[in-house]
Amino acid sequence: MPVFRPARHIVWSTDQLDLSDPFQRRWYLRQVLMHGRAEDIGRLELAEVERELEALDLPEPLARLWQRFLSHRAERSATARASADAGPL
Repeated sequence: MPVFRPARHIVWSTDQLDLSDPFQRRWYLRQVLMHGRAEDIGRLELAEVERELEALDLPEPLARLWQRFLSHRAERSATARASADAGPL
């Protein structure tokens, strides 16, 4: 069982988590999105946030913020790929 020791400002009810357990991993993800600092959020895999967002049961304003952010990120990525595929003018 891989043990992870989360920061106390994110998780205060336990001093270790097993991130190979889907329930604990999802719970930790929710805690980071709700209580994490910029550096904590920066360590997350955004693809995982996108996959799990619906299941995290975030407060509505926070869920909308993440939905908009991830949508905008996907649009920017698609635009960048289209520009790269078009090649030089």
